[in-house]
Amino acid sequence: MLQLSVLREQTDLVVAGLNKKNYKNATQEVQTILDLDSQRRSLQARHDEEQARANNLAREIGTLMKSGRKAEAEALKAETAALKIVTKNLLEELSEIEKNLQNVLVKLPNLPHSSVPEGKTPEDNEIVYQHGTIPELPATALPHWELIKKYDIIDFELGNKITGAGFPVYKKQGARLQRALINFFLDEALQAGFTEVQPPILVNEASGYGTGQLPDKDGQMYHATADNYYLIPTAEVPITNLYRDEIIALDKLPVRNAGYTPCFRREAGSWGADVRGLNRLHQFDKVEIVRIEEPEKSYAALEEMSQYIQSLLQKLELPYRVLRLCGGDMGFTSALTYDMEVFSAAQNRWLEVSSCSNFETYQANRLNLRYKPGSGKTQLLHTLNGSALALPRIVAALLENNQTEEGINLPAVLHSYCGFDKIT
Repeated sequence: MLQLSVLREQTDLVVAGLNKKNYKNATQEVQTILDLDSQRRSLQARHDEEQARANNLAREIGTLMKSGRKAEAEALKAETAALKIVTKNLLEELSEIEKNLQNVLVKLPNLPHSSVPEGKTPEDNEIVYQHGTIPELPATALPHWELIKKYDIIDFELGNKITGAGFPVYKKQGARLQRALINFFLDEALQAGFTEVQPPILVNEASGYGTGQLPDKDGQMYHATADNYYLIPTAEVPITNLYRDEIIALDKLPVRNAGYTPCFRREAGSWGADVRGLNRLHQFDKVEIVRIEEPEKSYAALEEMSQYIQSLLQKLELPYRVLRLCGGDMGFTSALTYDMEVFSAAQNRWLEVSSCSNFETYQANRLNLRYKPGSGKTQLLHTLNGSALALPRIVAALLENNQTEEGINLPAVLHSYCGFDKIT
């Protein structure tokens, strides 16, 4: 959530940033917030003045009573009673204004970093790096949704029977490959200095609000209405919320956590090859990395995270590219996002497998997540996260890019994890 002080002191910068993210009615929305904030501060000042008068009168009444001037004290008590009604009414007005202010403020997305390119669609994203050689497959090569049938390793029909579309069943070498990738990603994270955590996959409303999924993505999350819990769309939500309402000691920074969870998303895509097979699922596995940083160190941390994620793709021997997302294609809470895409040879297209983002103070402001630098006042921290990695499209690319007449060859780094080097 944007800080009110930023909206007041850097209004033009805020409006420009919102426009860069293609946020509609930016000027009008910001002015609405500033007007509500002005009303709030005026009411707060009036309340404080009246409360101060009431406190002074109470002290004066006490003095009069002690000196035996009871009649004068009783006269002042009537005035105090009237002041109580005034302050009560002001508090009610103030509460309503604050509620309205909060409802408008939480709808504003984060502001983009100055390096974010202009643009509205994925076609406007900036390619900042590309690595690896795109494999050339024979004309008989199959897309992964045909390969999984051929080798009987993932079953969408079974998943549809027991749950519904977008919930596949992994079996045989497919199940073992899933487990191998999860263990590989977690082991790599530990070696890179991340602390492993295993969080709940159901979160409460406060957690969804804290990282910005609520209210922005309310309809895209699976909601257990009886308990008002939400199935997580990513481990970012519970892992970052571990530090909600915390003041982290300076010597405990940076915080670096990694965790594996299944992820759940109700989002529906259009029909076609772009969402076929493993390209888009309602339930999928992912290892997430989360960092909490001092503000001046967060962008160096983002570059480190990007390099780390790229190292995983290199070890998996997958051709990939790194995109800097344009303003219109960025997430609601992000200030700067790098997307990593792998090339899927049988589909002849790039598939997003990771997003790596710096949220600056946006999430920390919602989470009340702070630190105390030296002897100064507490300040908001910066939060970052990245997929390291999401499994479905990684599996799709591994299957398609490495297919042969004899089977599907796996990268050497997975052999010991799988217990086999080829899917047959």
